[in-house]
Amino acid sequence: MAKTVLVETSARHVHVTQADLETLFGKGYELKVKKMLSQPGQFAAEERVTVVGPKRELANVSILGPVRKATQVELSLTDARSIGVTAPVRESGDVAGSGACKLVGPCGEVELSEGVIAAKRHVHMTPADAEAYGLKDSQIVRVKVATEGRALVFDDVVVRVSENYALAMHIDTDESNAAGCTPGLMGEILD
Repeated sequence: MAKTVLVETSARHVHVTQADLETLFGKGYELKVKKMLSQPGQFAAEERVTVVGPKRELANVSILGPVRKATQVELSLTDARSIGVTAPVRESGDVAGSGACKLVGPCGEVELSEGVIAAKRHVHMTPADAEAYGLKDSQIVRVKVATEGRALVFDDVVVRVSENYALAMHIDTDESNAAGCTPGLMGEILD
């Protein structure tokens, strides 16, 4: 049986705490849903911020909701280099000792001493998906994408299993461009 998975490109974005959201957008502010994402309960918000590094800034960066316990900025390695920020490749939430930047919103600024990462490529799946595919949480797999003229195998892909997930692989824009990915692309999980 082929272990297929939808391959989605995750562009640069920011996750914020409620406190940082209020600093950026005003006291009592709540995110407004622009578009629901493939992962249940997750959404792209109407709100955008500017991410400022030592060399330059990235304007109009999307905030993804809902709010989180820690503010985190996810950039491609190209984005990080372009603004002069170090972004280690990490799983979401693993921000200790990661890159620093400033976030600018319409009502204020937030200085992050850490929180900038390049997200480690990963596959979200439910426990039922994991059982059907013979995989387990935190397992490292390879995923083959058969794109025209750019086919490749992504190595070092972490499997993330939770009842709160929907089956999809997430890669950043650098990885997506390298493989010539297009919306709706299916990959094959290799053991």
